[in-house]
Amino acid sequence: MFQSRRASNSTILNKLADELEKNADLYKRLLTSEQGKPLAGAAKEVDNSISWLREISRQRLEDKVHVDTPERRVVTRHVPIGVVGAIVPWNFPLLLAVWKIAPALQAGNSIIVKPSPFTPLLTLHLVANCQPFVPPGVLSVLNGDDSLGPLMTAHLGIDKIGFTGSTETGKRVMQSASVNLKRLTLELGGNDPLIILPDVDPEQIAPHIFWAAFQNSAQFCNAAKRVYIHDNVYEQVKDALIAYAKNITVGDGSDEKTQIGPIQNSLQYNKVKSFFEDCTKKGYSFALGGNIDALSGPGLFVPITIIDNPPEDSKIVTQEPFGPILPIMRWKDEEDVIKRANDTEWGLGASVWGDDIACANRIAEKLEAGTVWINEIHVYGPWIPFGGVKQSGIGVENGLAGLAGFTNYQTLSSTKRVPVFGS
Repeated sequence: MFQSRRASNSTILNKLADELEKNADLYKRLLTSEQGKPLAGAAKEVDNSISWLREISRQRLEDKVHVDTPERRVVTRHVPIGVVGAIVPWNFPLLLAVWKIAPALQAGNSIIVKPSPFTPLLTLHLVANCQPFVPPGVLSVLNGDDSLGPLMTAHLGIDKIGFTGSTETGKRVMQSASVNLKRLTLELGGNDPLIILPDVDPEQIAPHIFWAAFQNSAQFCNAAKRVYIHDNVYEQVKDALIAYAKNITVGDGSDEKTQIGPIQNSLQYNKVKSFFEDCTKKGYSFALGGNIDALSGPGLFVPITIIDNPPEDSKIVTQEPFGPILPIMRWKDEEDVIKRANDTEWGLGASVWGDDIACANRIAEKLEAGTVWINEIHVYGPWIPFGGVKQSGIGVENGLAGLAGFTNYQTLSSTKRVPVFGS
C-alpha cells in the first residue's frame, strides 16, 4: 500500500507547498496576527514549511531484503499506521504542523490536525484550501479548546499521536494513548544549555547567544535557556550581550521594525511573570531588565531580561520560563560545566561555542541531548532527525527515521514452494 500510494502522496505534498507559496503573504500575515511573531519570523516559518513539504515528498523508505535465494525470500517493508492525530502548539503553528502532516501523508496515512486554540486560523485556512486536491478524509482539522486533546489521545480509531508541547502534557498524552497502545512521537520541553569556551571573541559571540536564547520571544522548546560562560571572559561576554540586547526592538509583530514580538497569550505571560517575581524575591542580580511592566502598548510585551549568575538550584535555572528571561552563569572546570549542563530532567538540545574545536567536541560528546550543535544552533533540516532524550520526548521528527515513525514494520517471510512436511 505504501509503495502504491507513494507517487500520489508526493503530489499532495507538492500541492500543499504550492498553496503556501502562492498565498505566502496571506499565511505570513495570519501567523503574525494570531501568533504575534514579527513579520520576518513569520516569513521564515512559511518558507521553511514550503521547503519541508517539498523535501519530504522526495523521501523514500525502501524495502529491506534479508534473504533472497531460489528457495526463500524474506523482506521487511514499511506499511502505513492508519489514522494519525497531530496535536500542534501555538509557538510555531505552521511549521510544527507540517512536521507532522508531511511524513504522515508521505507514509500513506490519514491525519487529523488539532491546532492550538490560541492559533487555529492558519491551520483551518490551509486545510480548507487543500481539500480540492486531497482525497476525502485524508487531511482533516479539528478545532476547539483543550478538551479535544484527551478525546483524540483516547480515541480507539486513532492509531498514532504526534504531539509537540510541554513534558507535563506529554506524560498525560502517553498515559491516555495507552488505551490502544497508540504509536507516539512526543517532542516535549527543554532546558537547553549553551556553553561558551574561554577563547571566544565577546563581540562576535554576543549576537549568537542573543538569538539562540530570545528567538520567537524565547517561546521555543529548543531555545538556549541556560548560558554558561567561562570565567575568563564572563564579564566581557556579559557586557557585549547586554549592549547587543539594548539595540533590539520589542513590539508589535506587524511593525516592520519589530525584532521581538509579544508573549502569545495571557497564561504564558503569567508563567513568565512568575519567574520575574521569583528572581526579584530571591534578590538575584538583573544584568538587564527586571521590570516586566517596563514596556507599554496593547500587547503582552516583556522586556529582554538577563539574570547575572543566579544559583544553580534557582527556579530560573532549573525550570523552563518559555519567555525572554535568561540566566547566565560562570564556569571554570570542564567536568563541572558538563555536570551542571546535564543536571536537568530534559535533554532536547545543547550547544558549545569556541575556536578550540577539540575542546568543543570533547564537551559536546558528553552532553545529554538529542541534538548538540558546535558553533551553530537551531540548524534543522527535513533530512536530519530531531528529537529529545530523557523527559524531552520519545521518537524523532524529520529524516528517514522520522518518516519511518509514521509506519509499521512488516516482515514477509516466504518459502517459494510448499515443502514436504518434516523435510
